[in-house]
Amino acid sequence: MMLVAENLSYGHPGRTLGSGVGFTVAPGEVVCLLGPNGSGKTTLFRTVLGLLPVHGGRVLLNDRPITDWARTELARALAYVPQAHAGTFPFSVSEVVLMGRIAHMSLFGAPSAADRDAASMAIAALGIGHLADQIYTRISGGERQLALIARALAQGAQFLVLDEPTVSLDFGNRARVLGEITALSKRGIGVLFSTHHPDEAFQCAERIIALREGRVLASGAPRDIITAAQLEALYGVPVRVVDFPDGSGRACLPVDRKP
Repeated sequence: MMLVAENLSYGHPGRTLGSGVGFTVAPGEVVCLLGPNGSGKTTLFRTVLGLLPVHGGRVLLNDRPITDWARTELARALAYVPQAHAGTFPFSVSEVVLMGRIAHMSLFGAPSAADRDAASMAIAALGIGHLADQIYTRISGGERQLALIARALAQGAQFLVLDEPTVSLDFGNRARVLGEITALSKRGIGVLFSTHHPDEAFQCAERIIALREGRVLASGAPRDIITAAQLEALYGVPVRVVDFPDGSGRACLPVDRKP
């Protein structure tokens, strides 16, 4: 099974924001959509998920247009983790994660023992068992993100789409979330995530799609995309890229051109 976007044009009703976008995500692969704020990443993701109609091109899952998939069928194959979801109702973390099983239940059915087991295993996999009985709205932003990833994992989907999963998180929680993205890929789950931080893309992505103003500027391996020239074209500011001595990553620093 593959998640594929072919020559995709996308946007809102009456307004196209981007065009000519193409990519593939294979099971166990991490692909990062990298771009500045306002580059159309969230709208692109909502189109890939079938929440917005395509303006041109198509999105395929297992060689079938996503428009041909029933919503419950699609939810079993493709899960979504939105940006910084705060929540409204005082559900426990375990209840929030269990909601990921809705696609597997009948319309008025109650969660089965298998559903509860899947939720428990997802909570354990994310290392948040100590949060299971806590109220979702009262835990930290980083903990909520981990709970949402657990909910997506409980959904049993083969692909996860994460929209800026580290937005507003502190350093420690950013590291935890990025670590979980890598761990999910090792379980054979394909991951498509967005960020505006080049260092995050370098840390866990196998391929990067650089998106600016709705168009793909470049696509390729992290070492080919995270360069001074590519980042200046993407963000519009001069950048210096420094390799870590042990080869484990790169630091991207803005350059002051003032004399």
